[in-house]
Formats: sequence, structure tokens, C-alpha cells
Amino acid sequence: MRRRTAVLGSAGTLIAATLVAGALAAPAASADSGERHGRDAEAHGVALAADRAARAGIDWQDCPEDWGLEKPIQCGWVTVPVDYARPDGKTIKIAVDRIGATGTPAERQGALLYNPGGPGGSGLRFPRRVTTNHKVWTNVAKAYDFVGFDPRGVGKSAPISCVDPTEFVKGPKLDPVPDSEADKRAQRKLAAEYAEGCFEKSGDMLPHMTTPNTARDLDVIRAALGEKKLNFVGVSYGTYLGAVYGTLFPTHVRRMVLDSVVNPSTRSIWYEANLGQDIAFEGRLTDWMTWVAQNDATYHLGSTLAEVRRQWDTLRAAAKKEPLGGKVGPAELIGFFQSAPYYDSMWAPVAEAWSAYAAGDPQPLIDNAAADLTDTAGNIASENGNAVYTAVECADAPWPTSWKKWDRDNSRLHAQYPFMTWANAWMNLPCATWKVPSHKPVQVKTGKGLPPVLIAQAERDAATPYEGAVELHKRFKGSRLITEKDAGSHGITSLVNPCLNSKVDAYLLSGKLDATDQTCAPHAAPRP
Repeated sequence: MRRRTAVLGSAGTLIAATLVAGALAAPAASADSGERHGRDAEAHGVALAADRAARAGIDWQDCPEDWGLEKPIQCGWVTVPVDYARPDGKTIKIAVDRIGATGTPAERQGALLYNPGGPGGSGLRFPRRVTTNHKVWTNVAKAYDFVGFDPRGVGKSAPISCVDPTEFVKGPKLDPVPDSEADKRAQRKLAAEYAEGCFEKSGDMLPHMTTPNTARDLDVIRAALGEKKLNFVGVSYGTYLGAVYGTLFPTHVRRMVLDSVVNPSTRSIWYEANLGQDIAFEGRLTDWMTWVAQNDATYHLGSTLAEVRRQWDTLRAAAKKEPLGGKVGPAELIGFFQSAPYYDSMWAPVAEAWSAYAAGDPQPLIDNAAADLTDTAGNIASENGNAVYTAVECADAPWPTSWKKWDRDNSRLHAQYPFMTWANAWMNLPCATWKVPSHKPVQVKTGKGLPPVLIAQAERDAATPYEGAVELHKRFKGSRLITEKDAGSHGITSLVNPCLNSKVDAYLLSGKLDATDQTCAPHAAPRP
């Protein structure tokens, strides 16, 4: 799943993490015969597009300077249809990049493609794991070209937009926790206006912004690379993309690692998945606050969980009464504090900024939580990421259109899980008034020819709760699940954990999987 501003219009920076979404081809209201016809047309279209891409290849060049990708990384483009049912219609170009395998020619096993999550995350920085000497990936880099791409609608690949980027990031936003019916009406109005803005600015692309279409794009990229079969690592939402790809193209998969798994059940995509996050975020927030209390000698925020929680409530109330620096209210605080339940690497930085505030210096909190209106490129990327997140989730599956259901479900959850519930609701509410038809989610399953898939999951992951990995494991027969016990960071295959790292290496380098599912001890705990 993708970590982003906690509220529709809440907070500045967005961090790619992961979510999930997917849909096959036809609108939910279509008859079965119409769906079959749509799937057949799209299957023909993707085969045609892949054949054309295989013949054309990719014209690799030095990357444009403003892409921030150093040599020897190279960049190129792959042409795909906007609508696979009409492969001779309008096309867009998908941005791709690569760095060659670092080993000998005899060691090389092909290309390894990567998606970091979202929906809305860019994978173009994946080859930088070689240029920056990321030690977890050193062995795999000897065998594979590392290939990244911007999915359709993202970044360099025909980017979509819903609102002016500066207005999108500007704060302070409304407090996501409503005090009255009037507060709820104001948030509902913002959500409806956002949906309208997406349609006005990007309406031509919206019907085609689905996970199945991104999976089809992935197959065209595979063909353009000259690869007979796909090697793929997907994190967070990237696991759903991988699951949908494996369902649509089971015979095209060679090796697939899915890390921090979106629950692929059609009942979960996407409305229920977001409700499940609200519960899991509360649990992981408790883990972090317990750690803060254990390190009270460093942070001075309380020596018990209850004391630390009261400090949060006090900070939140103060920012609601008078936004910090005129920019940081409760919405912006949630956007920043949310990164701690997401990633263990953020436990200490968030606690440090909070500790400085408690000691009388609010500036670190303001600097981290407020939008930087001078960061034009960053704000464009944030707005684009949110637009893609919304477009894909809204199109992938039907959403409730009854406000009573949203209100009832989120009011009930908020009573027990107050940290993220309303913020998450407002971020997703545009799907209740989305202007293009939704699709039926893909029924993720094992198709003939699908090889064993490796699944990695932390037990206490907040963004993609553990149940999702169990569900995918059931659906992909022959898969293996590695559980990182008593851990909850999101995206664990890039963390240093020799137990996990060695198993991922063995699978990607030799196809070897353990005979049974495995449990690894947690990676090293954060240091204060």
C-alpha cells in the first residue's frame, strides 16, 4: 500500500509503501458474456502489443539529467495501448530504466523488474541499488539486470493529475477527526470536488487506470526487454500487481518475490483493505510508542505507554488549537507520525522531532510535517502519486456509494482505532462519487504453469496486515511464506536480516525454496 498524506487534502510529503487493488476488464454491471468478450479482446490486445514491443526493443540511452539517475543507468521507453481492447487506438509511453548485471556473462540470468508499491509509486530508482552499493542486493545484482519503470499514469509515464500540486500540499488541512456533522459535510464536499477534479483533468485515462492494465503493461515491458519470462519483485501494492500478473500470465512467470502483501481477496479490494489498515496501524503505533517509553532517558516523552499516548493527545490538541508555525495541524501531524508505524527506520527520527517539541523547540516537527511550497518537483510528484493511488483503487473494484455505510463503519472503527481511521476514510472517499465505472476485481488464483512464488511478510505490518500474505499463500499453490516474527516494518526484503536475505537470494539465484514455510527472527530493533 502507499503511504501518503493522511487526509485527502492533509499534509505534504508522501512516502511509497504499499496497498493493493485490482480488477479484470469489464465494469461491475456488465453481463458475464460481456466480461468474457472484454477479457478476450484484452488478451488479444496484450499479445499484439507484446509482439510489437519484442520486435521494437528498447532504445537505451543515457538518462535525462533531471531524472536524477547516474551513469551507467540507462533509460528508455516502451509503447503500450491505453486500452488493450483497442490495441490500434491511442498509445502512451512507459518510462523504463536499467543497469546491467554486475557478474560475469555466465552468471547472468536476465532482467529483474521491480515495483515499490502505491498505487502511484515509481520504480525508476531500483537500479540505484547497484550504484549505491545496497549490500542486501549485491548477490542478486550479479545475476540480473535491475529494471525499474514508472507505471501508467505515474511520473514520466503519461502522468495524471487531479488538482493543482501547490494547493494539494498546502496546509493546514481540516482535522480529519470530525467534531460535528458539519465537519463531515465539509470533508465530503472536499472528496467530491477531488473526484470531479480528477475527471476534469485526467478523464480520458481514468477508465484505464487499473491494476490489470498495469499488469498487461508489465508483460509488454517483459517482451520489449527480450525476456521470455518475467522475474519480478513487488513490494506492498506491488504484491497485488504481481498477484494479478501471475493470474493473467501464469506461464510468463519465472521467479516472483512478493513482499508485504495486499490481501488479494475480492472481498477485500479495496474498501475492506483500508478498514483493515486502520486496525493494524493502531497496533503498530502502540509498538512504536512502547519503544519510545522504553527509551524515555533519550526522548523524555513518558516512561509508560499511557504517558506517551497522553503526550500525543496533548500535541494533537495543541496543533488543532493553533497550528504549529501556522502550517502543521492534526492532519499534517498524522501524515508525519504515520511514517513510524510504516517503517522501523522512522522510529527514531519521528521520536527525535517530537522530543524537541516537548522540550520547547517546535521547528523540527514543523520542518518534517509541513509542506515545502518551494519544492515544485516534489509537490508535483506528491499530487501525481495521490492521483494514481485514487484512480487505480477507484477503478479496480466497486466502492460503497452510501455515505451512511462509510459513516457507520468509520465511526465504529474510530472508537477503538482512532489514529488513522478518519484520515484514511477521507483519503478514499472520492471513490464514492467517482466519475467512471469501476470493474470487478480479479479473482487471484493459480493458473496452469505458474511456478512457485516466494512471499515475505512481517507479522505486525500496519500497511498490509499479515492476513493478506496468508490469503495469497493459499491462492498461489506451491508458494512459500517467510514470516518475520515479532516485526512490523513494511517492505522487509531490503532490510538486513540474514535469515530472510539468504532465502530471497537462494530463490532468485537458483529457484530454491524451503520444503516448508519458514519463520525468521526479527531484524535488529531500531536504536534511539
